[in-house]
Amino acid sequence: MPLEGAASAPAPAQAAAPAENAPNALTRAVVQRGVLSCAARVEQVSRFLGFGPQAGAYLMPPAAPADQRLFAMQMEVPAGAAGNSFVDMSFAPQQANGCGATYQTVTFWPQSCEAVGSQQFANFKASPALVRDVTVLDLAPLTKVFLMKAGASGCISIKKEIVS
Repeated sequence: MPLEGAASAPAPAQAAAPAENAPNALTRAVVQRGVLSCAARVEQVSRFLGFGPQAGAYLMPPAAPADQRLFAMQMEVPAGAAGNSFVDMSFAPQQANGCGATYQTVTFWPQSCEAVGSQQFANFKASPALVRDVTVLDLAPLTKVFLMKAGASGCISIKKEIVS
């Protein structure tokens, strides 16, 4: 379900920027649906990934009991010269760390994967390819980037991180 106040075009409710410490629309949406143990994690991850007035979001709400079920959220966020990125986030309430989370960002780049890897992900180290067309870049045990050729000269990056 698209989230009110999280549409691509600013709605009247978005005209004034919320206070910096006020929960964003994604956090408010999960709390309204009874997911309390993941509220802080949703806020942390969505802010880190660029949720704001220019982003759009979609919530796949959990079934009851909501605070004990896996749920997912998707966003479209500005990615500068690359256009927009698709972000998929999943949250698991009631984990040892309070709320488990993982996200992946998917971005199309008009450059080759070699250029994207060296320019956009310079801090990552190359790892063996999955088979032949997907390059793996490694930052940490829980953070990877997968680069996949797209068309004649483009590249799709998929950054995946498990938030601990």
